[in-house]
Amino acid sequence: MPISTWLRANKGFIMFLMLFGVFRTAVADWNPIPSASMRPNLLEGDVVFVNRLAYNLKVPLTDIVLQHTGEPQRGDIVTFSSPLDGTRLIKRIVGLPGDTVAMRNEQLVINGQAAQYSALDTVAETVAAVGQLQEQLVSEQGSGQAQPHRIQLLPQVPARRNFAAVTVPAGHYMMLGDNRDNSADSRYFGFVPRALLIGKAETILVSANIQDHWQPRFSRFGTALK
Repeated sequence: MPISTWLRANKGFIMFLMLFGVFRTAVADWNPIPSASMRPNLLEGDVVFVNRLAYNLKVPLTDIVLQHTGEPQRGDIVTFSSPLDGTRLIKRIVGLPGDTVAMRNEQLVINGQAAQYSALDTVAETVAAVGQLQEQLVSEQGSGQAQPHRIQLLPQVPARRNFAAVTVPAGHYMMLGDNRDNSADSRYFGFVPRALLIGKAETILVSANIQDHWQPRFSRFGTALK
């Protein structure tokens, strides 16, 4: 069949694919979680819904911002393109433009106010190339954050637990992983420009245990992120 005939016969399906592509790149998307950097809140095998219109309206397939649609807040979980190599990442915003942020022995200090912490639990986790370790689950609530969220600490793992006070530049954000001692984040690649923000991660759509033959984790389906 000539390609022109095939195109005419399938123009409806082709249009659907084009519109679906625009929808995914400009309105809403989903993001599989490939690593442990956002444990305990996001697990490997989770697939999250990403609202691409939460912050910016962009030209599809580009980072060209047409209009700001909302303001990122401390505590938001966001997807973005790494300023280092363009890899899509998902982390939590801890610093807004103009904020002064420091870390002292794992404790965040934002604009001179120390975050509040409380211990939750201790559980075992297997870390690649290290083995099974005891992880500490902690509740963290930073300055100006509406509600606390859980973070994970791995005291046995070498990590950047301290940094001197830095000021987040205008139009940029500081990102940290919730798995605080096992995350490549702004401590390593620096601040993230607003144009590289993809969207706000809002809900776990589906989840499967990749270490147990992709068995569904039904209890995680539809879980709102915080």
